[in-house]
Amino acid sequence: MQAPFTTLTGFCAVLQALPAFDDAAAGAARARNAQLTKPPEALGRLEDLAIWYAGWRGDPRPRIKRPQVVVFAGNHGVAERGVSVFPAEVTAQMVTNFQHGGAAINQLAQTFGAAMSVVALDLDHPTRDFTTGPAMTEDEVVAALAAGWDAVDPLADLLVTGEMGIGNTTVAAALACALFGGEASDWTGRGTGVSDDGLALKTRVVAKGVALHAGVAGDPLEALRCLGGRELAAMAGAIARARVLRVPVILDGFICTAAAAVLECAMDGALGHCVAGHLSAEGAHGALLARLGKEPLLNLGLRLGEGSGAALAIAVMQGAVACHSGMVTFEEAGVSGG
Repeated sequence: MQAPFTTLTGFCAVLQALPAFDDAAAGAARARNAQLTKPPEALGRLEDLAIWYAGWRGDPRPRIKRPQVVVFAGNHGVAERGVSVFPAEVTAQMVTNFQHGGAAINQLAQTFGAAMSVVALDLDHPTRDFTTGPAMTEDEVVAALAAGWDAVDPLADLLVTGEMGIGNTTVAAALACALFGGEASDWTGRGTGVSDDGLALKTRVVAKGVALHAGVAGDPLEALRCLGGRELAAMAGAIARARVLRVPVILDGFICTAAAAVLECAMDGALGHCVAGHLSAEGAHGALLARLGKEPLLNLGLRLGEGSGAALAIAVMQGAVACHSGMVTFEEAGVSGG
C-alpha cells in the first residue's frame, strides 16, 4: 500500500484517524487469563502484556508468528559539527554490515525469528545542519515518513524499528528538547562515547539548533522537519503504519523513542500500540519514557541502537503471548481450584 499522504497535513490527518484498541478482544483475553492454570497474577506483567497484545490484534487468543525488524539509516549535516566520535562514512559501512548479517541486530533478529530488513535513506545527501537552517524540506520529511510507512509488512504481527546514523543522538536530543522543553543539557548525552569536552560541544549544538527553530516548538511535525533526520522520520512513519495495521510495536532506545514521541505529541494516544523494549544507558531516555508514560521491559545498560534492545524484548512478548494462548484453563485441564 502506497502511503496515503503527500504532505505533513495529510500525515496529520492519518494520525487523526488511527484505529482504537479492541476492548472486546481484550476483555475476552482478560477472562481467559483469569481461568488459566496458575495462581492469579502469578505471571506478573506478562499477563498485562498478553492482554494488551490481544486488544491491539483484535484476537483474545493471539499468536506471534511474524515479528519484523526494520533498521532505517540516515546521515546528518549536524555531524559536521563534531558531535560524534565516528565519521559520517560509518553509516554506510554499517548498512553494508547489516546487509551481510554481521551486526548485533542481525543476530538478535535471527535468534527470535524476526524477519529483518534495512532501509538506507539517501545516505549520499545528508540532512542540512540544523544549526544553520531546517534539516529537511517538507518534501524530504514526507518522503522519509512514506519510506517508513512502506517498509512495514502488512502480514507482520509485531514490529521493531531500529536506526543507524552518525550524529543521531544529537538530533534526538534536539527533537526531545523542542517537544518537551527544558535545557539542552537535560536531553543531551554521550551517544557513542564523546568526552567531557565533546559532550559540552554537543550540548551547545543542541541548544543552538533548538533556539534557531524555537518557532516550531508547538508543532511536532514541523519540529521533526527542522530538527530531525530521515531515519527518525522513517521510524515515525513505520510506527504510524503499524497502528493502522493493528500491529503492536516495541520501541527501542533514545533515538527511536524521540521519533515516536513526535506522533504522541501530534496526536494524544498515538502510541497506545507501543511498549518500551528497554531503558537505554543514554541518560535522557528514562526521562523521555516517563514523559510518554512507558515503563521499559528490560534494563541491561544497552546503548547500541540498531533496534537491539527492542529486539531482545521480542522474547518477552513472545513469552507473554505463548503463555496466555498456549496454557489451558482449569476446566480444560481438569484441575480443581479455578
